[in-house]
Amino acid sequence: MTHTHDTHFGEQGGLLTYGSYLRLPELLDQQRPQTDPAAHDELLFITVHQAYELWFKLALHELTDARDRLLAGETYLPRVRLERCRAIGRLAVQQVDVIDTMTPQDFLEFRTVLAPASGFQSVQFREIEFLSGLKDPGYIERFRGLTPDQRSDLLRRLEEPSLWDGFLRVLAAAGFSVDTAEQRFTAYETIARDRARFGPLWDLAEALVEHDQVWALWRARHVLMVERQIGTKTGTGGSSGSHYLRSRVEMRFYPELWELRSRL
Repeated sequence: MTHTHDTHFGEQGGLLTYGSYLRLPELLDQQRPQTDPAAHDELLFITVHQAYELWFKLALHELTDARDRLLAGETYLPRVRLERCRAIGRLAVQQVDVIDTMTPQDFLEFRTVLAPASGFQSVQFREIEFLSGLKDPGYIERFRGLTPDQRSDLLRRLEEPSLWDGFLRVLAAAGFSVDTAEQRFTAYETIARDRARFGPLWDLAEALVEHDQVWALWRARHVLMVERQIGTKTGTGGSSGSHYLRSRVEMRFYPELWELRSRL
């Protein structure tokens, strides 16, 4: 006997809607311009940067799982997580195009109300760097506006293993010595020259390089955006603006994997 139902999938309880599941009323109430009357492009600025923080939150979710799985000896799912983070990073780069539709004159209409707020203060972006292996204890001391929870999060990221630590754990489990730089380079070259045997390890190393590359591209794209908006002016957070950002363009999470290219 065929039974028919008057309700469709998901309608039985009627407890959730699209808006309630995503908490849209609360989410869409968070874009609050500070200028009065509101500068037209201030909503653009707020929306883009809030979107960045949401993507950073997801990236940290994925990278933390990738790190934990590496520490447990896995190679497949960590690479999948890194591929997703690469897609997030590409989206972050493309998102700068939206800010670039704002002219310097339009930015100046509300830039003064930002001080002392600055992108330098993005705790989640620093967490991404720390978790990826680029740990900077001095950042915590330079940033005076941290809440106790933010300071705790950053200190935890400094102390806990990074993705790089997880990668070295995987190499050690595969029988490679990783205690010194030369031992590690011997391992990298062995893996690179025998991809038929060490394919999963090579793919994992490449996923780390791609993760590194996309965030390096984001830093470079970000500094160009800043220079387009404010030239060489001091940043709102008291940083040196584009000079500081340019100093970080050459930063790499995994310099040894980049140097490997020169040794092959």
